[in-house]
Amino acid sequence: MKAVSFYLSLFSFLFVNNLAAQKNCAAFLYGQREQKNFPALVENAAAIESFYQQQKITAEITGIAQVVLNKVITIPVVFHILYHTPEEKISDVLVSKQLELLNKCFRHKNADSVNTPAVFKSLAADCEIEFVLATSTSRKVSTTGIVKKYTPVKNWAADDKMKFSSELGDDGWDAKSYLNIWVCNLGDFAGYSSFVGGMENKDGLVISFSEFGENKKTIVHEAGHWLNLKHLWGDANCGDDGIDDTPKQQGYTPGCPTGIRITCGNGPYGDMYSNYMDFTSDECTNLFTLGQKARMQALFMPGAARYSLLSSTGLNTPLIFESSLPEEDPTWLQPKLYPNPATTQMTLDLSYDVRWMGKNIQVINLQGQIMMTLTITSKTQQIDISRLPSGMYFLAANKGDGESIKQKFIKL
Repeated sequence: MKAVSFYLSLFSFLFVNNLAAQKNCAAFLYGQREQKNFPALVENAAAIESFYQQQKITAEITGIAQVVLNKVITIPVVFHILYHTPEEKISDVLVSKQLELLNKCFRHKNADSVNTPAVFKSLAADCEIEFVLATSTSRKVSTTGIVKKYTPVKNWAADDKMKFSSELGDDGWDAKSYLNIWVCNLGDFAGYSSFVGGMENKDGLVISFSEFGENKKTIVHEAGHWLNLKHLWGDANCGDDGIDDTPKQQGYTPGCPTGIRITCGNGPYGDMYSNYMDFTSDECTNLFTLGQKARMQALFMPGAARYSLLSSTGLNTPLIFESSLPEEDPTWLQPKLYPNPATTQMTLDLSYDVRWMGKNIQVINLQGQIMMTLTITSKTQQIDISRLPSGMYFLAANKGDGESIKQKFIKL
């Protein structure tokens, strides 16, 4: 029951911290929604925590450190790139560079690892975890591990809708075999991760376009959450993140500090603000600790939450090789009415947003009279204007989400 209370306080405190934080992970909002939508999350998370604590006790009694495998843990990854504008259709090269940085940070091989403060260097860990683009789907079909999908949604919230095709996002791949990473426009947040023990069809990371790239480390922070790491301050004032070798600290660290920053009586060395699980600026984070490594690797032990990933076939040689046809992007990103002027028929192109399907269009004359009403049944809707008297008209429609159409046209 103590563990359950801990997780409830964890979710509650995140809100206070995020009020003053810079653009960071959306943990509080996401946690609140998930508790409501999936009440078992708190109990599941408590069971996972209990499993980890038991592993620690066993290691302390036997004197044998936790070892999952005698080789590096390799996780198949699928990126879901949800773009609205051509600029958001990021290249495979950029995805590869982001993945390269993620791996260097987890293996403590990034160039800036030399900047780890001397007092913490002995604690810095090679986590022996690597992330690799999937080569095979669950049906053993070849894949690049990168899915690019046009979406009419311009901005997403931290509510998991981007994880479902029914919400104009993209369905995740089997969470038992793949790490799903959605990249989209996340608005005010840099990214967020699902909680270990949550719903499988929501499992994975979400990273905002603004925080994605070869020198961006939001993905490292969120991957830490996905592997059961908490923020350094334990999501409470001078709280506990459950890791023995990370000093207690009062809260998150903004910006890029230098020197010793003492809080919560953690002298003489002070806060470990160079740790990836703080909110410190990207250029000043450079380590996970040995304790954090042990906590992450515990998830891959038999019976643990991420154990199934060790037997994933996502990196196997596929049996079926096929080239998928590229999706055809809309020619423009707003309603297009043509030809204008016209004599008998016009086309209203709404291919940029399928959410117009089923909505009504009205043709209105200059006196405000409704001359025609029809229902949109096609992304390229044909409009017969042959019976209209010559003159100027307005075509009007409302999608119900604040977006509307009001276009002027001339009937010859």
